[in-house]
Amino acid sequence: EPPHIRKLYGADSSNKDKVAFAENCILARRLIERGVRFVQLFNGAYASGGRINWDGHFNLKEQYDVHGEILDQPVAGLLKDLKQRGLLDDTLVVFATEFGRMPMFQVGTYGRDHNPHGFTTWLAGAGVKGGTSYGATDEFGFKARENILTPHDFHATILHLLGLDHKKLTYYHNGIQRRLTDVHGHVVKEILA
Repeated sequence: EPPHIRKLYGADSSNKDKVAFAENCILARRLIERGVRFVQLFNGAYASGGRINWDGHFNLKEQYDVHGEILDQPVAGLLKDLKQRGLLDDTLVVFATEFGRMPMFQVGTYGRDHNPHGFTTWLAGAGVKGGTSYGATDEFGFKARENILTPHDFHATILHLLGLDHKKLTYYHNGIQRRLTDVHGHVVKEILA
């Protein structure tokens, strides 16, 4: 890659973990350019050989302070690069985790326990309305209170953006056809462009 692209992603940094993630983001863009339909990036213990961990049970500040520098520029660079190459219109970027963290310290530590009741994910590109925020938690950040989404809704929306009708995507289990989005999942039209 030319120096200006490496700089865009932060691959010229002195932080080796940032460089590693930036180079993975560049590789993801290259795969997308060549028509690979699904690309997954990882960040955290897997990517760092176990040194950098998202599992913030013990010391959230110490564990999470490192992530901003490693993630921000490479992810922003990936989005900007996809857009300037005309690829973001056809590429759905999903930034997600399976749960958030409690708003209060875990007993006996400076960490926080898992919180499946209120957390953030984001989507960009292919059919997503930019600059949109959807949903809100209570005043403590503990539980979703407004425009509550389930994993089924999230999956239905992603499948819709991929051009699949989630109601027709079924599998046979225990004598019945079932949907990945169950009977409750719905496409969140408010975030669609």
